[in-house]
Amino acid sequence: MMMKLIDGIENLKDKIPYPILTIGNFDGVHLGHQAIFRMLIERAREKNGTSVVFTFVPHPLRVIAPERSPKLLTTYKDKLKLIQDSGIDVIICTNFTKEFANIPAENFVTEVLCNTLGVKEIFIGSNYLFGKGRRGSPELLKELGEKCGFEVTIVDEIKINNTPPSSSGIRTLVAKGKVDEAAVLLGRLYSVEGIVVEGAKRGQSLLNVPTANLITANELLPKDGVYAVIAEIDGKKYGGATNIGYNPTFDEKKFSFETHILNFSGELLGKTIKIHFVKRIRDEMKFSSADALAAQMKKDIEDIRNIVKNHIA
Repeated sequence: MMMKLIDGIENLKDKIPYPILTIGNFDGVHLGHQAIFRMLIERAREKNGTSVVFTFVPHPLRVIAPERSPKLLTTYKDKLKLIQDSGIDVIICTNFTKEFANIPAENFVTEVLCNTLGVKEIFIGSNYLFGKGRRGSPELLKELGEKCGFEVTIVDEIKINNTPPSSSGIRTLVAKGKVDEAAVLLGRLYSVEGIVVEGAKRGQSLLNVPTANLITANELLPKDGVYAVIAEIDGKKYGGATNIGYNPTFDEKKFSFETHILNFSGELLGKTIKIHFVKRIRDEMKFSSADALAAQMKKDIEDIRNIVKNHIA
């Protein structure tokens, strides 16, 4: 079955056969989210039903409290792709507006989940809150489910190395440059997609290390520094060295995000490439000369070759 995307609850035209649903923002689609998706899919198979993920755009905090709104781990496009890849049948994505935020929890359950969707079963994380003022809890959902005729399964949070995966926790790790620790909780490498644009061209001319300069729609880049990465170009994977920061050796004030791709030759300008972060190697540093920087980059690249070799099929 092909995954179906319903863009806005108002665009739901047909009845969904025996909907088994989970609800949330699912930024990052980490291992905790994936565990719930697996339960949903398994249950849908048992009941000959439909696994449904109900999510929102934009992130609720963008609307409720923009000053507290986080930098997201995944773009909307990436989030949908990750949910689709998990095997979910239907994604319902609702536009999160001030009006939507003001729907009381009870009304949301009776009007949206019961009457509109005809939900049969709901799987929900033990700490999920919903509805106006976040007054809706898993316990309230259970209570309303008994009246409306749907079952609620409250899923205990899973732990990876004694840490429950959470989108906010993973954001903190990425922001600190701990991309290898973030990967453990995501179940995959943290990645950012970008388009290659014209750069300062020092990589090739001064340093003999050509780099692809990227601009990205992703909101959260790891902390400034040098990283071992996997660069995905046209579906093929290459090792790479990524520098994030301000090129202090050249006293630049302009932020840059650039990658030297190992064992690659070809034109990249204008291409979309995906950078998967494996490990942070070092801080950005100010070197005494371009030659000193070039020598350090040579050493970085050798270290990175060893780090990424197991990640390239």
